[in-house]
Amino acid sequence: MPPIEHNNTAIQKELTNKKNRMNNIKTVHHQNFKPFISEAQIQARVQAIGQQIVADYAGKNPLFIGILNGAFIFTADLLRACEGIDATICFTKLASYKGTTSTGTVNTVIGLDMPLKNRHIIIIEDIIDTGRTLSVFLEIARLEFPASIAVATCLLKPTALQYPLQVDYCCFEIPNEFVIGYGLDYDGLGRDLRAIYKMV
Repeated sequence: MPPIEHNNTAIQKELTNKKNRMNNIKTVHHQNFKPFISEAQIQARVQAIGQQIVADYAGKNPLFIGILNGAFIFTADLLRACEGIDATICFTKLASYKGTTSTGTVNTVIGLDMPLKNRHIIIIEDIIDTGRTLSVFLEIARLEFPASIAVATCLLKPTALQYPLQVDYCCFEIPNEFVIGYGLDYDGLGRDLRAIYKMV
């Protein structure tokens, strides 16, 4: 017969798991995350921003530049929401995060494969917090002499910003909290979640 202490631990664990399921708590790398922004809220804002971009870029054939890995879902949804304009798309990969904090160093992992000169470009980010990653990429993009540069982000943390940035299209402004889902990850996991969750 198993020890009583072992049984109590198993029962407590099952009760915790049941409570988490009821509250839609997600556990990633042993860290709990609770619902923050629903899938419906996200899609409504993406559609609204898409309509705004269609109006702003009528006849301009903009180039969407998605920042990998986090922005791949937002970029795809936003491109579909911009039906009505002739837009093209490419991706670049920049990295500054490890775990739940920024390393402060920006590494370009995959370079751009399309010319930017005289193009109207829209840089698409999943989240802007300190703004360092985007600031570095903007410097790179300006050297290519595009016709114009705009920035679209799913999430913006105004209180975390450390670099002066102009954000033209933003789905949600959020507090300085760690979030996952809708492309955002915690050490590689959580990107597949349809909603956005914040750390408990």
